Amino acid sequence: MTAAGRVVALAGGVGGSKLADGLQVLLGDRLTVIVNTADDTERHGLLVSPDHDTVMYTLAGLANEEQGWGLRGETWATSAMLERLGEETWFRLGDQDLGVHIARTRLLRAGGRPTTVALHLQRSLGVTATILPMTDASVRTRVRTDHGWLDFQEYFVHRHQEPVVLELELAGIGTAHATPEVLAALDGADLIVIGPSNPLVSIGPILAVGGMREAIARARARGVTVVAVSGIIGGKAVRGPADRMLTSLGHDPSALGVARLYGDVASVFVLDRVDEALASAVASLGLRPVILDTLMADRAGRSRLAGEVLAAVG
Repeated sequence: MTAAGRVVALAGGVGGSKLADGLQVLLGDRLTVIVNTADDTERHGLLVSPDHDTVMYTLAGLANEEQGWGLRGETWATSAMLERLGEETWFRLGDQDLGVHIARTRLLRAGGRPTTVALHLQRSLGVTATILPMTDASVRTRVRTDHGWLDFQEYFVHRHQEPVVLELELAGIGTAHATPEVLAALDGADLIVIGPSNPLVSIGPILAVGGMREAIARARARGVTVVAVSGIIGGKAVRGPADRMLTSLGHDPSALGVARLYGDVASVFVLDRVDEALASAVASLGLRPVILDTLMADRAGRSRLAGEVLAAVG
């Protein structure tokens, strides 16, 4: 089925981008990735789309793999000058990266739709798969901490994810709707994969967009499998604050806790071998557990995991 079918992945951040990269190796242009845009921000008058660009750079083979964000071979002359001029530079933008943000912002100001602009950027960088923003509307994640309400990037980058997150808010979500491109991709999918991204601030906003859950439910009603891959292994996030967020927001910081969040969306749940003992509890949620080695140490590991996920549901 998936060998010749179309796959839609939901992703954001490093873990989701790595699995998407493995899927692209196997599927090429039969892969569509729907990305979170609720962590978008404005810096120096430019629109920056961190999750989209992490996925785009990874699928284009341009990502800085050691750093986990940004571009390989990046330089920082513009950022250094901005700092010299007294501008805030805690959200560091490299020279190549700035070129992307300048092009994006110009095209949007000229009247381009965010989806159309995103597709132009991807094609210019040679991405084979299709990457779709979750919506064309402006949605922004805000977090309530013991320091008050913070914009997501203020919390995530400037404050190094240190404040305890007490509440999440998706500003603008009430008027955000899935785009025609997103709905067409889901309506034409033969498999839907939820990547090992932060379930609260990467996948959560995607699922909260108007029409998204309904489209996934339509896909399931016609027999499409929805498989979610846990980004929590042994009670810890591979990268980022997902485990701490789960705890502070009242969720179980384990693969089982993630499975509970996806219980009404997914039909299959992938756990790491470390968490094999949780398989029966996952099954009690109505999800079919699949046990795999979910760590992706290198590009070969991404393709391996992608292939094993496809084989497990094929």
